[in-house]
Amino acid sequence: MQEKIQLTKEGYDKLEAELRDLIENQREEYKRQLVEARAQGDLSENADYDAARARQAEVEGRINEIEHIINNCVIINESKKRGKKIGLGSTVTFKRLDTNEKFTYTITGTTEANPFENKISNICPLGEALMGQEKGNIVTVKGKYEYQIEIL
Repeated sequence: MQEKIQLTKEGYDKLEAELRDLIENQREEYKRQLVEARAQGDLSENADYDAARARQAEVEGRINEIEHIINNCVIINESKKRGKKIGLGSTVTFKRLDTNEKFTYTITGTTEANPFENKISNICPLGEALMGQEKGNIVTVKGKYEYQIEIL
C-alpha cells in the first residue's frame, strides 16, 4: 500500500491552483503553439514545433505529477490544533546555541518543503529532530548542532 503524501491546506490549495492554470491556460497555449508550428510546413527542422512539443511534455508531466499528489494526499492538521508539541504544519522559532542565531521554519511534508520559503520537511535532519518537541527543549542535529526551541 502506498504511503499518503502529507500536505498542509495551504499547500493543497496551491497545487489545485497550479493544476487549474496548467489545464486551463498553459495546455491551451502549447496547443496553439503546436498549430502555428505545424502551419509552417516541414516539421523535421522546425525549432518552434520542437519547442512546443517540449513544452507539451513539461506541462503534461507536471499535470500528471500534481494529479498523483492530490489523489494520494492527506491534509495535515495545522499546529494550532495539535497542542504544545511540534508536528506537521507547526511554525517554530529556535536558536542555534553556539551562535545564538535565530531561525523560524514551518514543518511540512516533503512535497511542500522549500527552504527558500522557510519550509522544511519533517524528514530532513532538522525537521526530524524538531518533531514531537516542545518549547524550551534542546535538540541536537547530526550529533553536533544544538538548537533550543523558543516559540511554537
